[in-house]
Formats: sequence, structure tokens, C-alpha cells
Amino acid sequence: MTKAEVIARITDQTGIEKGDVTTTVEAFFDVVKETLAEGENIYVRGFGSFVNKKRARKVARNISKNTAMIIDEHYVPSFKPSKVFVEKVKESDKIGEAVEA
Repeated sequence: MTKAEVIARITDQTGIEKGDVTTTVEAFFDVVKETLAEGENIYVRGFGSFVNKKRARKVARNISKNTAMIIDEHYVPSFKPSKVFVEKVKESDKIGEAVEA
């Protein structure tokens, strides 16, 4: 499902104009990106958490040059679904059909 399809579905379910839904969805994504960039996490009860995960400093190998290189510790954005979210997906029959198709 693409962002445009999500916006269309929200428009159909709520009756709110497509332009307003687009603005709201874009604003939500901007808030998530800005908040995580500031080092804060976002917790949405019943949905999940947007968190920064710390990756430790490590030595990696550049295969093409056959040299070792240091990758400093850094943070990567991550999403952890809530238990309610996970259970809903597990109980869904649609997942198996999509994978087989």
C-alpha cells in the first residue's frame, strides 16, 4: 500500500477532503522525523513506538579494497509495534493469502 492509497482510504473512511488528509499525514511524518532527529521517542498507545536504537561502534571490512574501517556508534530509527497491533496481524487471515499470491 502506498502513501496515496493510505490517504485515499482515510478520505473514504472519514469523509474529510483529500487535501486536508494529505496535509495531516505529511505533518505526522514530519513530526516523527523531527522528534526522532532530536533524540526523543514517540509512544502511541495501542499502535507502537517510534524509537532511536543505538548501534555500537564496530570494525567493518571494505571488501573491494580489502581494508578495515571503523563505523562510529550511531542511532537508527526503528518502529516497535504494540502487543495489540502484533496480535491483530497474527490473527489476520489476509497475510497468508498475500504471501502465497
